[in-house]
Amino acid sequence: MTIAKGEPWGEPGRLAPGSPVASTDRELRRIIEAADGDGSALPEVGLLGGDMARTVGGRGDRTRLAGPQAIRLPLDLGRCILDGEPHLFVSHLVLRRSWWRGRVVAVMNAQWIGPWDVAPKSHPNDGLVDVFDGDPTLDDRLKARRRLPLGTHVPHRAIAQSRVPTLELVLDRPTPAWLDGERLGSVTSVSLSVQPGAYIGVV
Repeated sequence: MTIAKGEPWGEPGRLAPGSPVASTDRELRRIIEAADGDGSALPEVGLLGGDMARTVGGRGDRTRLAGPQAIRLPLDLGRCILDGEPHLFVSHLVLRRSWWRGRVVAVMNAQWIGPWDVAPKSHPNDGLVDVFDGDPTLDDRLKARRRLPLGTHVPHRAIAQSRVPTLELVLDRPTPAWLDGERLGSVTSVSLSVQPGAYIGVV
């Protein structure tokens, strides 16, 4: 289920006893992958750190997760096939050879990549990913880097933006793929879809 316009998102509720917690996006993805791989229901996860935790207001406080102030949030999950191999991502998929030259594609389910406010209008439970695709000049990249912490790098004439539930890409050359900050091999084809409200994150 996705968030509806004008309606509150999430509900008060503690993290269930024995549930896993994640301090990074990589940890969160691996928790979800483990359950998905053996056919189990996706678990609820306490979010202590990482770009998804920051996007949803996580405070890095483990004791809060078991207390009355904890909030339970349905979160979308990215499912992608990279050169025929299935993968998941919780926060972002980035395709790039370098930040400084060549095409860069950022597929965002979260708002942040580290200190950068890459997708200032994204929402991790709208059933969509925010896609930024461009090949700006070096001068424009330097300007964008200064603006990224504030999310003011977009709109930009050299960066195409879209919000989509699915995405198909064929790249003109093998390009390294980064899932939640973890580098995979180089790929040339990407097929992606969003699974709305796939699991519960608790902050």
